[in-house]
Amino acid sequence: MKSILVLASLAIPLFVVAHREPTTPEEIEVQRSLQAAAYYCAPAVEQFTAQRKRSWAQSVLSGRPALTGYEDLFDPTVYHDLAASEQGAGGQKLLSCVEESSTEIRNNTCVLAPEVTEGPYYHNFGHPIRQNIAELQSGLLLLLDIGVIDIETCKPLPNVLIDIWHANATGYYAGHPHPAPHLVDEKPATEGRRKGLRTGYPRTVDEEKWLRGAWPTNEKGVAQFSTIFPGYYTGRALHVHVKVFPDWQVLPNNTFRGGSLAHVGQFFFDDELEAAIDEMWPYVNNPIRNTLGRTRNWDDSLNIFNDSHGPEGDYNPIFKVDKLGAIIDHGLNAFITMGINRSASYDNFWKG
Repeated sequence: MKSILVLASLAIPLFVVAHREPTTPEEIEVQRSLQAAAYYCAPAVEQFTAQRKRSWAQSVLSGRPALTGYEDLFDPTVYHDLAASEQGAGGQKLLSCVEESSTEIRNNTCVLAPEVTEGPYYHNFGHPIRQNIAELQSGLLLLLDIGVIDIETCKPLPNVLIDIWHANATGYYAGHPHPAPHLVDEKPATEGRRKGLRTGYPRTVDEEKWLRGAWPTNEKGVAQFSTIFPGYYTGRALHVHVKVFPDWQVLPNNTFRGGSLAHVGQFFFDDELEAAIDEMWPYVNNPIRNTLGRTRNWDDSLNIFNDSHGPEGDYNPIFKVDKLGAIIDHGLNAFITMGINRSASYDNFWKG
């Protein structure tokens, strides 16, 4: 069997530029090397996500559907039915790297999550460290289960800070309620990469922090949040923003100061699911619902949805979603796993 390749090019820095794929030969080679390295972790990520989903299902059946710490994840004695498949893979332990000849890609959510823009609504300071980010926003309950592995080791990454933010049910971001006065009557762009977009609204309400928050991954590489299903605004497919900070510092006001930035990206939802929720209250009150309407994933402005699949199209940035109860109105639980290069370091500001 082939031995695991050591990709020396992983050490080459790749600096992110918003809204574009790698262009120079060096950037393309680094991206491909990272993708290749991540393939070794494919079975690990598949089992990582599946076990978290199983742990959630068990907690629901036992009457404990809470944001757990998943203390038993990766304990080989918990999931006895996986023992045979693990032994069939050469006796390798769960989340160990696999050799190239035995790798089988069963789930596209298994490779390096591509870097894409943070967008114009990120706050460089003031994001609270908390799991429940909904505050008093109305909407469909959404629990997010975000796993992180290091593609250089195929192991879960503990104590990296997952920073997320998204729009409310009617498409607004906390702190950005209105367009700039001189742009009140601005129409969305009608052509080019910015087709459908308006100029981002300025931050005018500093104290608003709803639907924003950060939480560190536990020892099993998992961070969980409770929030509401996001709404949409003109030109953009429905999405959740994310940043990953391997180095961070807690501030006295329970916010944080980010150090090195290992990932900036966006997650998406299935189009059919979005259509169903668009018929529910309060999403029916979206001000553009009956005029411009919801932008579909494949029509996302700036090509962000497509870019989120990576230059080779090998990453799936769409959450795997389960209902919390018998019907969708009871809420949703969304799972995704990111493979990141912890040694990467990117600029922590928007270049869009």
